[in-house]
Order: sequence, then structure tokens, then C-alpha cells
Amino acid sequence: MQGRQQVTDLSVHVPALRRYIAKRANPVDVDDLVQDVLVRMHVRGQADPIANVEGYLFQVAASVLTDRARRDTVRHRGAHHELTEALHPVDDLTPERVLRGREDVDRLANALEEMPELTRDVFVLHRFEEMSYDAIGRHLGISTSAVGRNIMKAIRFLAARDLP
Repeated sequence: MQGRQQVTDLSVHVPALRRYIAKRANPVDVDDLVQDVLVRMHVRGQADPIANVEGYLFQVAASVLTDRARRDTVRHRGAHHELTEALHPVDDLTPERVLRGREDVDRLANALEEMPELTRDVFVLHRFEEMSYDAIGRHLGISTSAVGRNIMKAIRFLAARDLP
């Protein structure tokens, strides 16, 4: 390499760098942060020799930790939850589950057919068309309180048949 010296072998400093970062960051992030430090050191190259490689390495590590903390704050990383099986179980689409779902839909459709017409219309407009009580009232020419009464009537009707 002409005009550019070889990059110093930093592998001897990695154990100390890992300990430094592990004391200051989440243990799951240590590998990523060490890699970020080493990438920054590599990108910097050796155009100008570093008098104290270890000191400079830990200065870069401190900078990487500061940058990560800023990003975590801006992105509200502490409020995020890991997508794990325990927190977000995956339901398999088994044939039995699909059949139960279809049966539930059929039961709901039959129950809606049995409902008084106004109650069904109010319920469908609210739950499936996502209309507000006021909009339903204007659409059907009834008061907002009548919309609320019909929604409650529909919910009781479905609950009596053990439906959602």
C-alpha cells in the first residue's frame, strides 16, 4: 500500500475493549458495539500514525457508546419489546384452527341474521364499517343515544350466543 500504512492489529485489545463496553452497555449489544469500534478504526486507517493506539481505541469506544445512547434515546429503544415466542407466541394455522374460525364466522353471520334489523344495521355500521355513533345516527335518521342502545342490545344478543 503506497501512501497508507498497514492497519494496526487490534485483536490484542479486543478482550479489554469487550470488558470496557460490557460495563457500560446492555450485554446483548456488546458484540455490535465492539464491531462498530473496530469498523471505525479500520475506516480511519493509518494515514497518520497513532501514538497511543490503546488510548485512541478506548476514545473511539466512548464515542460509539455515546452515539448509541443518543440513537436509543431518539428511537425510544427502551420502550421496545423483543419479538420473542414468550411475548408474541406464533399460532400455527392448523386445519382444526381454520375450521374453528370458519365455524365462528358462520355462527356470527347466523346471529346477525337473527338480530332485529335496526340493531344489526347499527352494529354492522359501527363494528365493521367503523362509523362513529354520530355518523350512524345521521345515516339511519336516529339519535346518538338510540345508536348506543342498539349497540348494547347487539352486544348482549351476541354474548348470549357466546360470540365476540
